[in-house]
Amino acid sequence: MPKTVIFALIILILGLDFYFLFIQPKLLEKPMIEKVKTTLESSKETEGKIFIITLYDNYQTDPRLKTGWGFSCLIKMNGKRILFDTGADSETLLSNMGKMEINPKEIDFVFISHLHGDHTGGLSGLLAIKPDLKVYKPESFSAPEKIIDGVWTTGPLGTWIKEQSLVINSEKGLIIITGCAHPGVVNIIEKAKEMFPEKRVFLVLGGFHLSEASDPELKSIISDFKKLGVQKVAPCHCSGDRCRELFKEEYKENFIENGVGQIIKI
Repeated sequence: MPKTVIFALIILILGLDFYFLFIQPKLLEKPMIEKVKTTLESSKETEGKIFIITLYDNYQTDPRLKTGWGFSCLIKMNGKRILFDTGADSETLLSNMGKMEINPKEIDFVFISHLHGDHTGGLSGLLAIKPDLKVYKPESFSAPEKIIDGVWTTGPLGTWIKEQSLVINSEKGLIIITGCAHPGVVNIIEKAKEMFPEKRVFLVLGGFHLSEASDPELKSIISDFKKLGVQKVAPCHCSGDRCRELFKEEYKENFIENGVGQIIKI
């Protein structure tokens, strides 16, 4: 074999070794970061789209992010960045935001579903960074109310625990985001449909508070979802493993594996 061919093969082998040892691992790290950066940048690709990014949860979709008992997600739409709940602690929330290159100073307002520590614990860290950050708590409202164009609160629901949910009126239908769904996730969907009777429910996302529910109870709730015309589901946080299993069995490709690091584009 000519020396030039042997030399070329050696260079090729060394090059492949270098690629698989050093270059490929770095490339594998980039997709989530680049995806988030694309998500949050103003461009023709993102114009008119809605993005929901789970920043804090006890379920995980990106192994490089921290988990914790609680919930928080970022909603980007119409040039606004809305933080729904703040998880249980600032350290985890801000760490995940940092890894996803999300700047807390660019959040327009925080929407708090209810005043439990696993949903409000990260707020102090955000306020330390942006002291004038607007915060909407359940007691900020007494009834359903528009917050900004396309974004509504259900108003505080429930008796023992007052909780509000977020309703986004999108072109594809209603997007309902729940913190823990203490008033009952079906009741929350019914309230959203009462607010927008002409609209279908495209997605219900968040904590469903069903970790202690029996299989018959879960199947009855899933049946109610179907009757109410819910198109897609993304249960997380306090929904429970069995709840997620049964919803996945019923909704199949319309079930979204939600957890910290998940990015949903609508």
